[in-house]
Amino acid sequence: MLQNAVINVYGEVGHIDYAKRVFESIKSKDIVSWTSMITCYVNNGLATDALKLFHYLQETNIQSDSVALISVLSAAASLSSLKKGKEIHGFLIRKGFYLEGPIASSLVDMYARCGTVENSRKIFNFVKQRDLILWTSMINANGMHGYGNEAIDLFKKMTDDNVIPDHITFLALLYACSHSGLIIEGKRFFEIMKYEYQLEPWPEHYACLVDLLGRSNALEEAYHFVRNMPIEPSAEVWCALLGACRIHSNKELGELAAKKLLQLGTEKSGLISNVFAADGRWNDVEEVRLKMKGNGLKKNPGCSWIEVGNKIHTFMARDKSHPKSDDIYREIAQFTKLLEEKGGYRAQTKFVYHNVSEEEKTEMLYGHSERLALGYGLLVTPKGTSIRITKNLRICEDCLTFFKVASKISQRVLVVRDASRFHHFERGFCSCGDFW
Repeated sequence: MLQNAVINVYGEVGHIDYAKRVFESIKSKDIVSWTSMITCYVNNGLATDALKLFHYLQETNIQSDSVALISVLSAAASLSSLKKGKEIHGFLIRKGFYLEGPIASSLVDMYARCGTVENSRKIFNFVKQRDLILWTSMINANGMHGYGNEAIDLFKKMTDDNVIPDHITFLALLYACSHSGLIIEGKRFFEIMKYEYQLEPWPEHYACLVDLLGRSNALEEAYHFVRNMPIEPSAEVWCALLGACRIHSNKELGELAAKKLLQLGTEKSGLISNVFAADGRWNDVEEVRLKMKGNGLKKNPGCSWIEVGNKIHTFMARDKSHPKSDDIYREIAQFTKLLEEKGGYRAQTKFVYHNVSEEEKTEMLYGHSERLALGYGLLVTPKGTSIRITKNLRICEDCLTFFKVASKISQRVLVVRDASRFHHFERGFCSCGDFW
């Protein structure tokens, strides 16, 4: 049907409204029509709309196919909606779908991105005929939760089963090494990829190795690696180096990386302004922000969400739009005071990259979106239960400390998925081991 193809084309170029109009104009919608629109939503970051549309699909007499179900699993994963993911898993079982191939891989990915890698392992272990995609999905699942050694063990088992890795497999493996501080292993796998499997590294592989070296504070080695790359370093490579320089306070190398990023006209200008702000260079910060504005770029605002019951509650930084906003801020204020008195927590205002007073910086930290989500979780969930939060940006250093202390004082497991990885906070410690 031509209209289904038109929906796909509009979806690929980001014209969601046009795609929706075409979808709504189809009088006799088949499963391809529904799947095309669901996929359009998923690929354009509209996971909630995708799940709503799938709900409407279930009210029709049209049978869902595996393509539609894989798309909605991806939607649940992007929202970290464990409840929705489990509902779709149950639907798959009730409708008699076999847990193999793309469906199995999608379930592994969904459970991992919803914070329950143990469920990913159950799915993986259940499947007897494992293809490359399933192996890679499980390696990646371990990597995002900081289980680097487990990811390496899986890779060894995969090759023992005569499954040949590809570029994506090595990307997942390097990512796992990076987030576990396995610097020697990561460098070795980079060499294995090139010389044993004759796979020419992509820019993403180079960026991942720079990230690995940077997280481990091997900044000079990382810079030497960048200078000797056989291809022109991408924005992702310089961004990885700049991020590491900011964390490890290497101003000279950080400024060099920042200049390279500015020359490339990257959308990562927010990171550059943060580096200058950390050094108190407010004129440079303003210059970068004006350049961003001139290029039509906007700094991505912090946003966190938490799933409670059957609803996802979303919070922006310093947000006061939630119906329970007054209660949330009161809870956060009381809880923060408790952390200060019993846990020794002190706000680290050096991580606020704005030219404002110390008092205002402290208030800004207390209004970070993940803390508001935590405040709501503390209000409405039973004591002792786990709280799962998702954030669209990387968690800041102060919030990392805050959540460590919070897990100890509240005697809860706190799980935060940020733009970089998963953080499991328990008894005052974080699973990232400060490799985040």
